[in-house]
Amino acid sequence: MCGILGIFDCPEGMTQSALRAKLIECAHRLRHRGPDWSGYQLFCKNLDANDQLAAALGMGPLAITGVKAAVTQPAMHAIAHERLAIVDPESGAQPLWAQAQPKKPGYMEMTEGEIVVAANGEIYNYRELYAELEAAGCKYEPRTGSDCEVIIPMVKKYGLVKACEKLRGMFGFVVFDRRSGEYGAARDHIGITSLYVGWGIDGSLWFSSELKAIAVDCARLEQFKPGHCWSSKKGDYEQWYQPTWLTRTTLPSDPCDYSKLRAVFEQAVERRMMSDVPWGVLLSGGLDSSLVASVAQRILHRYQRQGQSVAPNTLSGDVDHSSERWMSRLHSFSVGLEGSPDLAAAKKAAEFIGTVHHPYTFTLQEGLDAVKEVIYHLETYDVTTIRAATPMFLMSRKIKAMGVKMVLSGEGADEILAGYLYFHKAPNKTELHAELKDKLSQLYIYDCLRANKSTMAWGLEARVPFLDQDFLEVAMNIDPEEKMIKVHDKDERGIARIEKYIMRKAFDTPDDPYLPDNILWRQKEQFSDGVGYGWIDALRDHADAMVTDQQFSVAKHRFPFNPPRTKEAYYYRDIFSSLFPSASAAETIPVANSIACSTERALSWDASFRNRADQSGRSVGVHVAAYDANFDIEADKKKAEESLRKQHATKPKA
Repeated sequence: MCGILGIFDCPEGMTQSALRAKLIECAHRLRHRGPDWSGYQLFCKNLDANDQLAAALGMGPLAITGVKAAVTQPAMHAIAHERLAIVDPESGAQPLWAQAQPKKPGYMEMTEGEIVVAANGEIYNYRELYAELEAAGCKYEPRTGSDCEVIIPMVKKYGLVKACEKLRGMFGFVVFDRRSGEYGAARDHIGITSLYVGWGIDGSLWFSSELKAIAVDCARLEQFKPGHCWSSKKGDYEQWYQPTWLTRTTLPSDPCDYSKLRAVFEQAVERRMMSDVPWGVLLSGGLDSSLVASVAQRILHRYQRQGQSVAPNTLSGDVDHSSERWMSRLHSFSVGLEGSPDLAAAKKAAEFIGTVHHPYTFTLQEGLDAVKEVIYHLETYDVTTIRAATPMFLMSRKIKAMGVKMVLSGEGADEILAGYLYFHKAPNKTELHAELKDKLSQLYIYDCLRANKSTMAWGLEARVPFLDQDFLEVAMNIDPEEKMIKVHDKDERGIARIEKYIMRKAFDTPDDPYLPDNILWRQKEQFSDGVGYGWIDALRDHADAMVTDQQFSVAKHRFPFNPPRTKEAYYYRDIFSSLFPSASAAETIPVANSIACSTERALSWDASFRNRADQSGRSVGVHVAAYDANFDIEADKKKAEESLRKQHATKPKA
């Protein structure tokens, strides 16, 4: 992943020098996402093939340059790219521009620099797409080895919408056609990569990987819609991701084929092992990350048996680097408070799988000290996101310090397979499936945002196999009755149908086990709980000390949009507002009431949920360490009201 910024339709009178200065200033706020190189391009409205253009600081024959002319000459568009080099580190710098193709039969018609792209993400099927183009008589010889360059010929042949439909990966990109002067942007199917759009105070239109690059210069801000593209020709969004599970009007009815589910997941993991630099896996010891690690280890062993090359170990302390290679063994990483459930479970999983495991611990104080920086990088005030992101943020820093640039992670499984503990209370399969669809549609606001930004704060890329499009197509078309939690129903091995049963069963292969039973059948533990139950308690206590009853009592007046319901939520919102003060920035996070990461729909599933609407999994009674019966989400509000009543009662009368 990287950081991208596009500024389009600048007003008349904008000079090259002024636009370049603004572009560099704003793109610099994305440098943490791409510390390896920077690329900047400026453009006029459009350029015809007869224009004689100077090379843009070595970036190719398409942008306007010239130190003398730049002081006063106009510019209309600008694109910046801050690069994290993972695939083709040597030649894949961006923005990418079209390479002129040979004027021969079977080749695509393409002039030099005709289309320009700046992309953040990975296109895992780029080789297959090049083969498809060649088979269609539109062969394209790329300029670089970057997987993202395939976007150029795909957009040329199919247009923006159709091109996106064929991409398999995670991405946010801007594209500019210098012949027509048209431009556009697109975001992946779920919103794995972050992307924002802003409307400038001068009438310009901005696209950015993060809010912080555009918040100052834009009057209106929003998160770019996942599964959509935006084109200057239409002047609006257009939805490109329309899978059958999303568009069908009836409930899915496919029976669960465990072999098929296992195979499509293994394919999803293998796709994401594409890398030219050292990588590893995040391993919490829960089902999702453990399956990712186990499958990756098996694939890596297969590569080694076949004699395939692996990424060199730049971290090895051995003298003989020719024999010792980083990817000769899979490296895994976990984080938690000393003695936390996840650290213990991750150790067991790593020993079974055979990874080189790196457990990291943090103290409560280290976590509390990082909260403001976490909010700056995540650009959110959502409670559960910040709780879970802080340990991930701290771990990512340590992983990057080892020279690792990419990790596989387990996000998305709970939203596809009904993994959260509140699904124990789902009344029927219709409600369950509707909840899953809503949860997937909101991932870009919560878990994807957390996974993307807490890692990219340190220039570390997280890839998520569970959100693979083909895996989604299989898993989301399974009859949701198969995902219902029925703890009293036992299978042939005497195992109850607990949360994510079908995924566990798909990998329950006793003759060749992927995981030990105590990991494969471990109860769901939300990341913010699994790092240590004391973490959430410490956050609540700290917020209680930092936010007075008086401040909290007027929260709805200070924050009329999404007023915080607890002192912890107020504490985060206060920090967010100090960093991103505009009302439009706050509106990019549409927070709603939740229990254990549910949507508001699930609050009606059980009467006990209504006063226990906290995002922790322990708020659901089925958790082995559930909160006691006295837990009340309204406790802060009631305490503040009582404190103010007492103050008012003791005030001397005039």
